[in-house]
Amino acid sequence: MFEPKKTIALSAILLSTNALANNELPGKGISVQPIESTVAEEMFQTLLVSKMLTKLGYDVKPAKDVDYNVGYTTVANGDGTFLTFNWAPLHNDKYAQAGGDEKFYRQGTYVSGAAQGYLIDKKTADKYKITNIAQLKDPKFAALFDADGNGKADLAGCNPGWGCEAVINHQIKAFGLSDTVTHNQGNYAAIIADTITRYKGGKPILYYTWTPYWVSGELVPGKDVTWLEVPFSALPGDRKDVDTKLANGKNYGFQMNKMHIVANKAFAAKNPAAAKLFAIMKLPINDISAENMQMKAGQNKPADIERHTDGWIAAHKKLVDSWLAEAKAAAK
Repeated sequence: MFEPKKTIALSAILLSTNALANNELPGKGISVQPIESTVAEEMFQTLLVSKMLTKLGYDVKPAKDVDYNVGYTTVANGDGTFLTFNWAPLHNDKYAQAGGDEKFYRQGTYVSGAAQGYLIDKKTADKYKITNIAQLKDPKFAALFDADGNGKADLAGCNPGWGCEAVINHQIKAFGLSDTVTHNQGNYAAIIADTITRYKGGKPILYYTWTPYWVSGELVPGKDVTWLEVPFSALPGDRKDVDTKLANGKNYGFQMNKMHIVANKAFAAKNPAAAKLFAIMKLPINDISAENMQMKAGQNKPADIERHTDGWIAAHKKLVDSWLAEAKAAAK
């Protein structure tokens, strides 16, 4: 007389087990190793992807900090799962040298509208009518930006290995500036901090920067500083024939960049949910700059960046939920 109850109970257990299986997250039991650059301001976009993968059930390890070149080779050989710093076209050579499409999965665009170039303080630009970096061939103009007393303009430049340093060095030669401009390299954060101190002291400044980054929130183009044009397009290597002139007719010497999420190709093939996530995530460039400004204001510890990321996710819940739904659907 108790058999029907046993049968009902067993059926309920089986239904419950099947429901759990059907709702199981696609990343369960799978480890992910994020790779991030040594540029602290790029941690935000990496952590955002990591947190999305965690919501899909993946076991996401703490990110490994490496320089750009090592990052690409690490993901290519499978010791890393993904990176979010694929600047295109700036890193095209690094991407290709590490294996390109044979080794990497790269679909979609994570960040759009990244600009870079040379700027000077607006006061000096207006006073001397300097609009083009080629004007610094004139020793009198170059000397305005001399910070160390050698008569040459000091350009706050780009770290070795970033990719932008090759463009700057090439352009200094191409524009005939070797005798009047020094490209100062080293720790960009320290160099640009010194540049800002000079600006606040009322001294002329010349520097390279990019967006998204906090510098353009501190030294606002059009208000505090002015972008300099270049006399003609001049990029190194395979990009030597590329025209860097923008649609508005201005030429700042650099192509507009995008940033892609790049993953190990074998991992992406085995993990369609993660692959779909990598392809559809998009992060507004102004949101990165705003987070970077918070870091500049002192909120730059790992716990701060995690809080910023959690805040962004909470503020964009509908969008985040749509990403997760698409990713889960891709796994079925």
